[in-house]
Amino acid sequence: MSKFAKQIAVRATYMRGGTSKGVFFTPEDMPEAARVPGTARDAFLRRVMGSPDPYGKQIDGMGAATSSTSKTVIISKSTRPDCDVDYLFGQVAIDVPLVDWGGNCGNLTSAVGPFAIRRGLVAAPRDGEAVVRIWQANIGKKIIAYVPMEDGEVVELGDFELDGVTFPAAEVKLEFLDPGADEDSTGGAMFATGNTIDRLQVPGVGEVEATLINAGNPTVFIDAARLGLKGTETQDEVNGNAELLKTLETIRAHATVAMGLAATAREASEKHQHVPKIAFAAAPASYQVSSGKTLGAGDMDIIVRIISMGKMHHAMTGTGAVAIAVACAIPGTILRRILGDKQPERVRFGHTAGTLSVGAEAEQIDGEWKVTKALMSRSARRLMEGVVLVPENR
Repeated sequence: MSKFAKQIAVRATYMRGGTSKGVFFTPEDMPEAARVPGTARDAFLRRVMGSPDPYGKQIDGMGAATSSTSKTVIISKSTRPDCDVDYLFGQVAIDVPLVDWGGNCGNLTSAVGPFAIRRGLVAAPRDGEAVVRIWQANIGKKIIAYVPMEDGEVVELGDFELDGVTFPAAEVKLEFLDPGADEDSTGGAMFATGNTIDRLQVPGVGEVEATLINAGNPTVFIDAARLGLKGTETQDEVNGNAELLKTLETIRAHATVAMGLAATAREASEKHQHVPKIAFAAAPASYQVSSGKTLGAGDMDIIVRIISMGKMHHAMTGTGAVAIAVACAIPGTILRRILGDKQPERVRFGHTAGTLSVGAEAEQIDGEWKVTKALMSRSARRLMEGVVLVPENR
């Protein structure tokens, strides 16, 4: 008998969705022990991505050492009569042994429909637009994806441009239905504390005004000026500033406790890294995006930068875009205060790579704000189909 462990081949699809990349599986693809929640599943997904890696590079796996590229997705036929597939998202930490199942990836949502169609989980028309009803299992929400079809195949290439993605592709339209959480969901009320703005007492920072919202994913919005920021800071400027990142994490951790998502700030930092996200916002201004192009203040309604897994995102998370749309639609939030008198149907916000237009339909019922849907467009493309190899002893 060989003294060396062997590798197992596991069917997988590597996909870009929006400004993220991830490894997609069906439960049947995975080793039997990894088909159910638990330590075996988490260990398998960590090994696929090459985590935990104390070097922070994920060299020995499919991850690419950023929160946007250390992602895994499990798609299965839905048991719900109103949905076609269930979508479960796992955010794999890079340097610690953690798979965070606490939230959704809005960017990879755009790849769920195309994957489900190609794997035969969903029937689709030969030509036109396939409507895929997705149950987002992490947060218990329904999403509708509109996937272009031609000659019986998913259309992947096209002329839709998305800032943060180098090449154009086919547009996938997404509707996030009832994105604000309710009392029966895992995230609690849309505003966890009942307030559109809370005043958090943060040790070492002082009082911080924040909007704590459950929409897309739990998200914390603060005014960039509170931290002496302009909102136009580049990814390198923020990620190279250890003190600023520490301050943002301290605020995020205490906001996590205020939202009822962790018992202590320490628990929030150790076990709830994926959500809530924290973002800072500012009024429109001229700045240079990461591609070298210069945006003018007139190109946007607001500026937003978001932190994901302890680092500033190179563009914008998909669920962050949903949260922005919802927070801009409701009076009294930090974002609405920055918008001022502007009340556009679709908000165009500036991020580090460019701009993105999002919208939300909101109405007030019996004194409570209700958001029926949030809208945005993304694109998706297969990068690789085949098998991923994982050591059997992982």
